[in-house]
Amino acid sequence: MITILMAFVIGGLLCGLGQLIIDFTKHDITIVHVLVGYVIVGSILSGIGVYQHLVDIAGAGALIPISGFGHLLTQGAIQGSNNLGLIGAFSGGVEAVAAIITSAVVFGYMFAVLFDSRGD
Repeated sequence: MITILMAFVIGGLLCGLGQLIIDFTKHDITIVHVLVGYVIVGSILSGIGVYQHLVDIAGAGALIPISGFGHLLTQGAIQGSNNLGLIGAFSGGVEAVAAIITSAVVFGYMFAVLFDSRGD
């Protein structure tokens, strides 16, 4: 039960912080800036070993936000570089997030076919 609570709290704080940044910067920082920033911060925190502790505490609350994507990319690149060297640093990140990218493409296509997105 505590894991579910921590996932909710940590995930909510991460998402809430992004929303506050967007709300209080009066469109100087866009949603895209926040998303890219979260991926970069997640990657940096993962690279120095901090983000894994957050994942251990919050579980999906730390993996579902886009900062978790940066964490997975970095961990894949580190593991790939340990196994294959420089080539593994590039291929490991892509391999680590292949299922995420594939599901985004498949579900995006499904919803585009099923629903009218023109807004008419």
